[in-house]
Amino acid sequence: MDVNTSLQASFSERYRRQTMLPEIGEAGQRRLSSKKVLVVGAGGLASPILYYLVACGVRQIGIVDFDTVSLSNLQRQILYREEDLGRPKAIVAAERLRKLDSACSPVAYNEPFSAENAMRIAAGYDLLIDGCDNLATRYLMDETAAALSISYLYGAVSEFTGQTSLFHHNGSGGYRDLFADYDPASDRSVVGVLGAAAGVIGSFMAAEAVKVLLGLPSALSGRMLRVNTLTLDIDLFDIAP
Repeated sequence: MDVNTSLQASFSERYRRQTMLPEIGEAGQRRLSSKKVLVVGAGGLASPILYYLVACGVRQIGIVDFDTVSLSNLQRQILYREEDLGRPKAIVAAERLRKLDSACSPVAYNEPFSAENAMRIAAGYDLLIDGCDNLATRYLMDETAAALSISYLYGAVSEFTGQTSLFHHNGSGGYRDLFADYDPASDRSVVGVLGAAAGVIGSFMAAEAVKVLLGLPSALSGRMLRVNTLTLDIDLFDIAP
């Protein structure tokens, strides 16, 4: 068996349970491996998003985060371990993803996502995903996605509840259209978070990202999903364009 045949056999076996799905198939799997995704923030939401996207075959991923791993992160940020304490999150995340798939090519941006570098970093990516924890960055992501004509997959979690939506996708509005008012004081507040709640919302976001990359119909374009893990109330409602 030559090298190319061996690589193809390995590729087919790795994604066999996924290519069985008629919505994906071999062509969809090859499409996933050709797409580029940028995740801004590498915390509680981004941990399941990054892991599931690489696991399902998205091999070109950018990770933006300038924070370091702290002990309080480990309760919900499942990419990290005690041995990572004090190390840059973006770099550790990239290392962990390469161990999951050696063919993965993650790019670590160990810097803030700012007005000065947002366009430079995001240019060339097919999808912008929200893994951050502050409003200022979300508004900037929204503006950047609009300027680059790419979709912005939003997510947020607080206490037991999380929500997610897809902006700038097939005519849907933007984050600022829905959340026009910005209170800087709210960015300075620290709230409790159930780690599993971040996992639930992050998993929904990963599934939606796969659909966007495959060109499948989106259930979140123009809609908001809200999940309360305490009461198990799940709401999917339309939002104004």
